[in-house]
Amino acid sequence: MTKNIIITGAAGFIASYLANYIDRVEDQIHLILVDDFEAKSEFDYVGKIAHTTKVDRSKLFDWLVENPVKIDAFYHLGARTDTACFDMGLLETLNIDYSKKVWNYCVENSIPLVYASSAATYGDGALGFVDSHEIVDSLQPLNPYGHSKNDFDKWVLSQDRTPPKWYGVKFFNVFGPNEYHKSRMASVVFHAYNQINKTGAMKLFRSHKEGIENGHQSRDFIYVKDVCKVCHFLMEFASINGLYNVGTGEARTFLDLTKAVFNALEINPEISFIDTPIDIRDKYQYYTCADVNKLKAVGYTEAFTSLEDGITEYVCDYLKFGKYY
Repeated sequence: MTKNIIITGAAGFIASYLANYIDRVEDQIHLILVDDFEAKSEFDYVGKIAHTTKVDRSKLFDWLVENPVKIDAFYHLGARTDTACFDMGLLETLNIDYSKKVWNYCVENSIPLVYASSAATYGDGALGFVDSHEIVDSLQPLNPYGHSKNDFDKWVLSQDRTPPKWYGVKFFNVFGPNEYHKSRMASVVFHAYNQINKTGAMKLFRSHKEGIENGHQSRDFIYVKDVCKVCHFLMEFASINGLYNVGTGEARTFLDLTKAVFNALEINPEISFIDTPIDIRDKYQYYTCADVNKLKAVGYTEAFTSLEDGITEYVCDYLKFGKYY
């Protein structure tokens, strides 16, 4: 029997990878891919998937009324993800109101839901990076995007009616294939590759925090392949609803990342440091690291791809050739 799966944000980075991943690991599926495809037509990341229907984001709920098929799973990864966006109305519309419609549709039709939250909800990390429901009301994100994601998490946790299964996934620093369209919001790996490939050198932000050396600002970098494995695992196998961190549980420095890109390109490292721009300096995160104990407690046992292995695969199999996943 054919399984109908909705994926929003399917013209974008993580969701397009997820669509291709599910197409490869599951049999007898039909993917209903949702996004503003016309505005993102330059890159067709999902063009090779056979059994799909593309639906414009603004028409999804009308389409569902007109096409009353049974939906077996709903992955809601579509959002306005620009951390420099200060259009609160747009963030409210796309990241909160639209997400509420998705949630309510899943409630009314008993559809399991995975939705994208964000590690941006943790702000400067003052309360740690534990995916506990107890701290959600106290979190102080550093930008409007993070606030929009945390506001939706708070709304979700206040609901009496829920989908039969639901998982809010807090993505940490994701990198990998299918992010060509993201421009300035693409991963550090993507920008490092392009800068090194063009100039043979890399400039990193200088540290402006006492006790942290230049280049030792650190993040939990996670390969997109692992992100999609976790999302699929939660949908198919997890039994405890809630918010889940999706990171590796290991913080790595920007120096580590940059050296790995140089190594993948077989170029001797040439790294210099520039001042962090004033407009982002007071909101700059010096450390993120996912606590993944909750994820492991529900049975996720796969090892995460190392930073070095992920970068090597990304650079050598994709970026060098401009390939998609």
